[in-house]
Amino acid sequence: MSVNDDLPSAPVAAMASGIADPAPLGLAAFALTTFLLSASNAGWMTGASGLAWLGYAFAYGGLAQLLAGMWEFRNRNVFGATAFSSYGGFWIGLGLYFMLVGRDLLSHLVTASAFSKDVGWILLAFAIFNTYMLLWSTQVNAAVFAVFLTLEITEIILFIGNFSGSSGTVKFGGYVGILTAICAWYASAAGVANGMGGRLRVPVGRPLIAPRV
Repeated sequence: MSVNDDLPSAPVAAMASGIADPAPLGLAAFALTTFLLSASNAGWMTGASGLAWLGYAFAYGGLAQLLAGMWEFRNRNVFGATAFSSYGGFWIGLGLYFMLVGRDLLSHLVTASAFSKDVGWILLAFAIFNTYMLLWSTQVNAAVFAVFLTLEITEIILFIGNFSGSSGTVKFGGYVGILTAICAWYASAAGVANGMGGRLRVPVGRPLIAPRV
């Protein structure tokens, strides 16, 4: 994950590998799918089905992000490869869970609460994963750190809301999720602009913890 204009190693790595930096694609895929689901959680999709996120969980947040993760392996970027591959798998897994299990649970009043508990466990598991990724993101740049920080808060709020059955807490988590999507879109836009090497540059901030020299 090398969406920055502060460290000179990113373009060198991309040129050596023969492929462009896949991080802007992975971040954009994560941002859009997160935005759609979070807008539904926040109650913005009145008059809509609230399932606009589902197809994109497979095609964009899932497949496109997973591909970005595989290309990060090609770039020898262990952080980006782990982050994008894991969250690509998250979206595919969440989509599959909803289609194969969750939809049936929600169709019956008696089992609807089990759906919330299942989602709570999924979010708790990914919050644990995201905790150490948040720590390591301090060595990337401020923009990427903001993505993982807001995502950590989102996951914590949402798993608490789902475990407790609090719709208000889930709604609040939706708003924080929208902020997460905005942070990811910003980091993606910066990666595109800075990767083009043109005159327009987007600042991403230096790492909170400087790399070893």
